[in-house]
Order: sequence, then structure tokens, then C-alpha cells
Amino acid sequence: MSYLKFDKNLMINLEQSLPKEMLRTNQAGAYHCTSIVDCNTRKQHGLLVMPLSHKDYRPHVLLSSMDVTVIQHGAPFNLGLHRYKGGVYSPNGHKYIREFDCESVPRTTYRVGGVILTKEKIFISKENRLLIRYTLVEAHSPTTLQFRPFLAFRDSNELCVENTALNTECPPVNNGVSACMYEGYPTLYMQFSRKPEWVYDPHWYKDIEYVKDLERGVPYTEDLWVPGYFSLPIKKGESIIFSAGISEVSPRSLDKMYQAEIASRTCRTSFYNCLKNAAKQLYLVDGKQEYMLSGYPWGTVLARNTFMSLPGNTLAIGHKDDFDNIMATASEALLHFMATGEKSARIHGIDLPDIPLWAAWSIQQYAKMQSAAEAKRYLPLLRDILNYILDGRHPNLFVLDNGLISTDGTHVPASWMNSVWNGRPVVPRSGMLVEFNALFYNALMFAATLVEDEPGLADDRTRWLDHATKMAPRFVETFLNESGYLYDYVDGNYADPSVRPNMAIAIGLDYSPLDRRQRKGVLDVVTRELLTPKGLRSLSPRSYGYRPFYLGSPEEREYALHQGPARPWLMGFYAEAYLRVFGMSGVSYIDRMLIGFEDEMSQGCIGSLSQLYDGNPPFSGRGAISHATNIAEILRTLYTLKKFNK
Repeated sequence: MSYLKFDKNLMINLEQSLPKEMLRTNQAGAYHCTSIVDCNTRKQHGLLVMPLSHKDYRPHVLLSSMDVTVIQHGAPFNLGLHRYKGGVYSPNGHKYIREFDCESVPRTTYRVGGVILTKEKIFISKENRLLIRYTLVEAHSPTTLQFRPFLAFRDSNELCVENTALNTECPPVNNGVSACMYEGYPTLYMQFSRKPEWVYDPHWYKDIEYVKDLERGVPYTEDLWVPGYFSLPIKKGESIIFSAGISEVSPRSLDKMYQAEIASRTCRTSFYNCLKNAAKQLYLVDGKQEYMLSGYPWGTVLARNTFMSLPGNTLAIGHKDDFDNIMATASEALLHFMATGEKSARIHGIDLPDIPLWAAWSIQQYAKMQSAAEAKRYLPLLRDILNYILDGRHPNLFVLDNGLISTDGTHVPASWMNSVWNGRPVVPRSGMLVEFNALFYNALMFAATLVEDEPGLADDRTRWLDHATKMAPRFVETFLNESGYLYDYVDGNYADPSVRPNMAIAIGLDYSPLDRRQRKGVLDVVTRELLTPKGLRSLSPRSYGYRPFYLGSPEEREYALHQGPARPWLMGFYAEAYLRVFGMSGVSYIDRMLIGFEDEMSQGCIGSLSQLYDGNPPFSGRGAISHATNIAEILRTLYTLKKFNK
């Protein structure tokens, strides 16, 4: 039985099936995403969505969807599903669905009278091409299939409206047609493995609604262009493959191409395999450069997310080469910034003050998950990072006389808590941030240990150890309060008493200025006030301004973003802290905590983890449907547990 299989009773119940989404990517930036009943519920959904380099690599929806109609004895049965103005669903093709299975490739089984038809979708790796295979499993009468493509040709964050500027031509190509609605877009080639009949029958399908955007309080209605339809007879036992891509393909190669892709897939037959697939979907290969996307559907390449998620999304699943390739790309951008002050055009946020700290942490995980000897290949980078900070060369990271580091986050967010409204940080963390200082101390101690037998770096090692020794008592004096937990940040005479999960990062690192008793005291507070089945809350319910639900208007969501909703990625640090305090006796506890994440494999974006979860029951998933840091840190936690059990 499939790990991810949904039966007829769930599929025909739109209240249950519409919130479940599926995602497939090609590791080149393109993706296919929709609900499991193939009804697009957000503007970012589409059959073929791909980044355009000349449009700042932003994703654009070319092919939004395609309705399939089964015709028998002259009677049409449309299997499509759209939501139109006023919440009207049509043509209600979901009522013919008997099963949806997502173990290997997304496969939907339809039954229309005596007809059983399956639909399977697969992306071609590192190529902007989606294949859909239709197989007529059962039929007692001659059967014809009709296919209506819904075209958008727009930015994935915008909407299409009826207009006269579009190019309505659909020139024929081998076993299909091509289309390019607007100048500046690539041509979309729609082809079949067998020659279809193309009927040019142009229409605007108006007032299509996206319920997820409606819920978010943003524009949610658009018009889509349907230039006509394809018609093909199909026999019992026969398969037809449809290709949508930005280059013409030989129809004869489609079956071989499809089979080759299936053979390379890891089946989603377990919690681990689901997360492994989700991690690999975040890889982005562009020529000789490899990146890590922050998530889907509106993710991009972010420096912080890259370094934070790199160990879990590569090393924890045995992809060492991908770690090295992505690190090579990201470190080049970081080194260039440290040398020149110039930002990267592709890796956003490379200038943020905590980026060097997370890069050093990522190298440390490499040493732990591979070996210290192998990690020495990154010694030049690590050395440059630490001396860059100690020399005071970062424009927004300052070494204070007491050895601690500070940053200015009053006007521009400095940390991962980066929500902004009206140009101002919602959580203006500024001054000495607890995780910044913990990460810096940890990096200094790790680097000193790594170079212990490197005579050429003896002076650097002495410098790093001296500074760490200076930092340690000041860290405890500055952040540890009488209640036994850590202040979130200290700015001048103000110490922020909010109970936030950044202290979990501080106690979850290998090297900490806190002793075991102090770590346990902080851990107790984190467990009592922040722990949920879906990660750590971004703010305690006992703290001022707690907003557990990421709902409402864009403003309400931005204010709630870091004021209560839980983040799964923080479980990675919580687990390490817990195991460091309780040892083997804590393994079963952490293992039980992961059950809440396994439940999510059949919720939200099936097989993946959402960006955040409500801080109060029922802890519903919100935000981006597949998020790099969450996937990575749960994978790293699984890896840590496995190592503990050996």
C-alpha cells in the first residue's frame, strides 16, 4: 500500500482535498504545483511554471492547467475542475476520481461509467519539460480524449486579465502546436506521443478564483486563455504522453524519456523518503552553478536559508557532492562580498550580518557529518570569515570591547525574524542578539579545534581562543537572567525579556558559554513555553504580543509571522540541546516529537513541510508550502538520532 494514497471519499470532498497540494520540480527552477484534485487554488499554481533569466529569475506561469474530456457515444465527461466567480466549481471532474497516489509519480485514477483512465505527471530533470501520461485501463466502447490547455504567460505573483495584446497564433509543430502569448516569453510547445487533431477554438475563461489568495486578502481572480483543444482516439490498454516544454521534442522519444525519469525516482514510501524527495526538489542547477532554493511556491535563493539548510538537505541524505557544489557557489558570493562589499545578484541577502555566522555553522556540520579531515578543505573560508568579523570589516556586525558582537536592526531586520510592515521591522531586534553571539562563540571554538594541528595557523588559533575566552563570561552575564532563560537581545540598557526560540539555538550548539546546569535551565523554559508538536513557537504565549495564528490580511500576517507561529527547523537545535543534556535517555523523547511531523506528510503540500504552523491547536500549516530550513533540520534531527542509536 502506498505511503501517500488518497481514496475516493476524500478526493470528492473538496473541503478535505482542496487544502492538500502536490509539488514537483526539475532542479532547474521550474515546477508543477496544484491541489491533489488538479484545481488551482493559488496564483502560483500551474502545470508548467519556470523562472525567466531576463525577468530577474522570477517564476512565470506558462501553462496553468489542462482539462481532459472523455467522450463515449458522443457524450462528453469533463474531468477538469476550476473555481469561478462566487465560489462556483465547474466542471466538477473531481467526482470521477477514484484514487490519487503519490508514491512514485502523482497518479490520478478516474472512473467514468465503464471507462477507467489514469493520469501520471512527471518532470524531466534539469529540463523545462513536464510529461503527462494518460492510460486507458478499461473501456467497453470506442473512446476519445479531448485536451484543453489553459494558458497564462504571467509572473506567478500576478494575475492575467482578458486583453487584446496577446498573440493568438498557434503554429503547428510535430504532433502538436506551439504558443507564445506575449513578446519576451519563450515559446511553449505542446506535443503528444501520437498525432492529435487540433481544433482552433479560442476563448477567454473568465473570473477563475484562487481560494488561497482570497483567504490571504490579496487579488484572487483572473482570466485564462484557451486557444482550442486537441482530440485523440485511445484504445483500451493504450497510453498517450503529453509534453509541455520550451523546446520542441521528438514525439518518438517521449516514452523512453518518461521511463528513464521514473527509474531515477526515490519512492515516497516512508517519512524519510518523503523528506529526501522534498530536499532534492529544492536544488537549483544553472549551468555550472548550483544553488538551494528557500522553498516553494514563491521561494528564491536566499543566503541565510542556503547556509542554514545546506547540511540537512544534502549531507543528511548522502548528497555530499551537492553540499560541495552549493557551498562553492554560495561561498564565492560571500567571499566576494567580504572583499568588495558588492552584493550578489542571484543569492539575495548575502550582506546580512548573520550570514558569515551561518556559513561557519554549516562548515561545522560538514565536519561532524563527514569528518574533520574533510572539513579542512573549508579552512580558508572559515579563517576568512572569523578574521573578517574580528577585524570589524562587516558593515553591520560590530565587535564590542567586552568581546560580544552587536548589530543594528532598528531600520532593516538583521536576523531571521525579518517581518516588515510599512518599511519597518515588526520585531526590531537590535544590539547584542543572543543567537549571533552564541553562533560566533561556537564558530571560534570549532575553528580553534579544527586547526589544532595546523602550525601555519597557530597565531589565528590563539587569537580565536583568546576572544572566545573573553566572550564566555560576558555572554552569561549579559543574557542569562534570574528566571533561568536567556534574554533575546540586549541593546544598551534594555534587555528584551520576550521568551523566544533563539535561546534554543544558543543551547543547541556544540560549544556554548553556558554550563550543563545552565543549559538545562534554559531547555526547561523552552520546553515549557515554546515546544509544540510542529516545532518551537517564535514567541511564548506568556509574552506580550503573542499572535499564534498566521491568518488575515497581509498586514495581520506580517505582524503574526514571528509573534507565535511555530517553526519546525528550530527542532534541530532543540533536539541537539535535549540530547546533550539527557544523553541516550532523551532519544525516545525526541523520536516521539517527530511523530507530529510525519503526520504532516499527508497534509498541506503532501510529502513536505510548510513554512510555519499555528502556535495553538490544531497547529495548521501556513505560508510557503515547502520550506528548505524546515525540511533540512528535521532531516538533520533524523540523522542525529540515527547516530545516537549506533
